[in-house]
Amino acid sequence: MQRRAIAKAGDSNRFELGLEDGRSLEVLTSGPREAMPLIFHIGTPMAVAEFEPLSRAAAARGLRTVMYSRPGYGRSTRQRGHTVADAAVEVRLVLDHLQADRFVTLGWSGGGPRALACAALFGDRCLAAISIGGVAPYAASDFDWLAGMTDGNVAEYSAALKGESALQAHLERVASGAASLQAATVLGWLSRDGIAPETAPLAARFAEFVATSFRQSQLEGIWGWLDDDLALTHDWGFDLAAIQRPVGIWQGTKDTMVPLSHASWLAEHIPHARARFYEGHGHFGPVVVMLDRILDELLEVVR
Repeated sequence: MQRRAIAKAGDSNRFELGLEDGRSLEVLTSGPREAMPLIFHIGTPMAVAEFEPLSRAAAARGLRTVMYSRPGYGRSTRQRGHTVADAAVEVRLVLDHLQADRFVTLGWSGGGPRALACAALFGDRCLAAISIGGVAPYAASDFDWLAGMTDGNVAEYSAALKGESALQAHLERVASGAASLQAATVLGWLSRDGIAPETAPLAARFAEFVATSFRQSQLEGIWGWLDDDLALTHDWGFDLAAIQRPVGIWQGTKDTMVPLSHASWLAEHIPHARARFYEGHGHFGPVVVMLDRILDELLEVVR
């Protein structure tokens, strides 16, 4: 594997990790170099971007924040047929490059299933995982996967279920919104979740992170987004019931991006999962309002 630096500032380092098959992964690290990694799996559609509140809070707890753009996003090369389980392969490559052994992981939204993949496939190397507002597998047959989602999500995932061509046509119609997203729009989303900068100082910085990440995700087109949606609605490639690592499921009860039914299903089907359901919060609340509590719970099993 080869590494090509993109940018470096302070204790943050962004680089492209060249893989043996000719592809590359865009990686961003922040915090103490010798500290245990916190792998943060970002959502859909997102590419790596600085989120200083997370990296600062992680560093205060002795963690080094590590993010990467999934294939097809940002500067990461597309991998057709990419599965949720492939996240564990990618994390292994990144950790090996960083010469890191054990780690903890968070996944938000579309990143939630990737954190669970690490818990399922890494054995003792993954000390703990938390999924925040993450979907359940579509293969789950005992609840309505689309029920309670916003109209936009229903349209998007319905297209994914029809196949790649239908999904490509749908994403090509809506991708300009992600490619030009501004923080002010994200603040509007947060406001509808009851979160405003005057009540949650982290809101403005989170909005800038999300907007930048969305824009960066579209550098090479819709392909990462398309492959993400297909992966989430097909077999994930691992058995949730086989997870033996400590897992937390965090969810806002008013989430309409990923409804509460998904978190409830995950909590029931992952052995010994610890569920945290928060009244009044939507899709963004747990990350914006409870970041410190999430990190503290993640580390409870480590110390």
